[in-house]
Amino acid sequence: MASPSTLVSFDALGVNRRTLNGNLRGARNTTMLSLIGSPRGSYNQSCQNPTNARIAALMATESIGPFRATGMKVALASVRAIMAEIKTDHREVYDAMSSAGMLCCRNVRGSSTAISNHSWGSAIDIKLEGKLDKRGNNKTQTGLFDIFPIFNKHKWFWGAAFRTEDAMHFEASDQLIREWAVAGEFGAQPARVESSLVTLGDRGPEVEELQHRLNFAVVLDITADGVFGRETRAAVMEFQRQAGLTVDGVVGPKTKKALEAATSGHSF
Repeated sequence: MASPSTLVSFDALGVNRRTLNGNLRGARNTTMLSLIGSPRGSYNQSCQNPTNARIAALMATESIGPFRATGMKVALASVRAIMAEIKTDHREVYDAMSSAGMLCCRNVRGSSTAISNHSWGSAIDIKLEGKLDKRGNNKTQTGLFDIFPIFNKHKWFWGAAFRTEDAMHFEASDQLIREWAVAGEFGAQPARVESSLVTLGDRGPEVEELQHRLNFAVVLDITADGVFGRETRAAVMEFQRQAGLTVDGVVGPKTKKALEAATSGHSF
């Protein structure tokens, strides 16, 4: 029997890692910034602490079962419930678990515009048998594959589905963040945030599709990396200019509809 940290390719598992999370999606920067706020004033590739006192007050350091972690209180409670199920259903994996952390205010690796969801303490990186799953090799530790359905059940998104596979990473989904906001976990409930908006700092399959459509529609060679950076924003603005739309660099319903019409009949 393979140990929890044994690596296996997604091809060998016979699964499409890009669709493993079903309808769950990673929480967008738009959602996090609108519903919670910005944890600090500047970000780089290094871990830093929140400087926004209101957001810092949402954090705690607690035991969540097999280890202690520092993160958003509501996220810690959710992970604690997940760990209890893992302990019952996958005891060998539970006993092998430790963490590379939750709270870490920084940008997404390799990006200068997208803020990592670790910045809000709503994401966690899991180690098994003291080993951290290598990012971007299209493989996963078998123990992570065993437990991801439990994370999904609790509306946590598995990072194996990112364009650059990140199987060690789990984060509260966009849907879960919105539920917590409605429940008042972040303070007074703000005005409704449009879920279809895609803008600077967002990442995921929707952004990757957007980039492919932009490359076709305005004949620009932007990198389809799934991260909405400055070059993607510039391409959106160029498309909006050509289509006679408001040039704001934000993909709302009107821009999305126009872009889909301009690229109809093509699969992305």
